[in-house]
Amino acid sequence: MNPEQQRLLDKADRTLQAARVLCEQGFFDSAASRAYYVMFYIVTAFLESEKLSYSRHSAVIAGFGQKFARSGRVPVQFHRYLIDAQKTRLEADYNADIQISQTDAVQTIDRAEEMLNFALANIDSIPPSSP
Repeated sequence: MNPEQQRLLDKADRTLQAARVLCEQGFFDSAASRAYYVMFYIVTAFLESEKLSYSRHSAVIAGFGQKFARSGRVPVQFHRYLIDAQKTRLEADYNADIQISQTDAVQTIDRAEEMLNFALANIDSIPPSSP
């Protein structure tokens, strides 16, 4: 793991802790939004291993799907988790008419934790992509 990946995974861990606190306090919109960012930092760490960097969230999500999920280098469901979490975050952050439920917030947090545990255990052993 290179230093940038370590910084990203450390940030993901701190953000996961914040998401849990927000959820425990009943701030489900904010908790779900933070959980998305946990996933975003993790995915960015994976992309860093390929020296890939994108300026838009949609490009990060697409790049992760193409380079890691579809190729089987990470569990394919992680791409779906990220897509679902981004949709939830956009609703939580930008749609005043929608309130994220506790169930949805907890699910997003649990998925973020699953991804973080996988990343911490496997980021150094994932083979490089084929050209």
